[in-house]
Amino acid sequence: MTPRRHRTWPLVAAATVVLAGFAAVLVAAAQPSSPGSAAPASAPTEPGISTAAASLLQLDPLGTAASKAPDYTLTDQRGRTITPSTFRGRSVVLTFNDDECQDLCTLLAQDVALADRDLGPAASRIAFVSINANPYHPAVSDVASWTDSHGVGGDANWYFGTGSPATLAAVARAYGVPIELDAAHQSVVHGTEIFFIGPDGAERALGQFGTDSASTAPFAHTMAQEAVDLLPASQRRPVAGSATVDLATGDTGIGTRPKPFSLPALTGSGRVTPTSGHYTVLNFWASTCTACVGELADLQKVSAEFAGRADLIGIDVSDDAAAARATTRQAGTGYPLAVDANGSVAGAYRISGLPYTVILDPTGQVVIRHPGAFTAEQLEYILDSLVPPATK
Repeated sequence: MTPRRHRTWPLVAAATVVLAGFAAVLVAAAQPSSPGSAAPASAPTEPGISTAAASLLQLDPLGTAASKAPDYTLTDQRGRTITPSTFRGRSVVLTFNDDECQDLCTLLAQDVALADRDLGPAASRIAFVSINANPYHPAVSDVASWTDSHGVGGDANWYFGTGSPATLAAVARAYGVPIELDAAHQSVVHGTEIFFIGPDGAERALGQFGTDSASTAPFAHTMAQEAVDLLPASQRRPVAGSATVDLATGDTGIGTRPKPFSLPALTGSGRVTPTSGHYTVLNFWASTCTACVGELADLQKVSAEFAGRADLIGIDVSDDAAAARATTRQAGTGYPLAVDANGSVAGAYRISGLPYTVILDPTGQVVIRHPGAFTAEQLEYILDSLVPPATK
């Protein structure tokens, strides 16, 4: 585990870098907008993509500035040679990814897996191409292991390309993606650009995957829709999915400020309610949910690490209270736990399944909605990106 650190990269505009766990990423050019922040009236959009969704990805269609994507020759996780011509006739979503990363890049993998589900049959016309950013682990077996470990091994349209360290460095330079190497820890800091490349091989739009990519449903949906929008007109269609829940204009979507709730505490006689002034992580769970129980130790680790800077509340949904108390005792859970006996709060937050995590900013605004479990590394990365560092 490498130490977490903050530094500045001197590009066109400075960007804050967080090195968390095994890897971190550098958000290039400009600071990302808050996930729920309103996009300016001139925010670029594409057919089928709302202004809010475009803002989430920092989507920037290139219009007349479109140009041919740089060439490369790499080997994917299946041992097959890939070049830009491999994907001619398909839309390409291209990123740079560290094959040792356990935090943000793994969230991108979740986005890709969900995007493929949203695409359905159209997935055959889209290629998700990632280029290895880690020259310390350039083997095909490295990208294959990462692929299989993070939920995209079964996706026929996922290609994780690698090559010699010199080749990988040359491709990153060609795409203008910054890579910072830390030889002492054999870790990297890399750019988070998303290149949307049309079937003709030209770069048609740019985006970013950062903290906002943890809001998996809308992020995945927007990636998928942008890729489909680059196909010939006869192949374009609205992409399915549940993004409207997370980008809703209702009471609990991204960018809204839900009404505060007050629930009975799981232990004792008190009540639990979010308080303003800190980022607050709401984790919806139940003792009958295997993934929820498996997540508890990681949540406790992160809660202890961010004590005094961010609050974590566990909301036990429609569960047997005695079983929930036994489960959290065994897990050593020390953060506040609330009982949502009839699922009313989970319903208000439009929770689609368990576990599910919602992050509120210090004003109570929803900034992240994440279905599924978080690992400690993923949640640490997100909170490190959002929460000001502790003062000494």
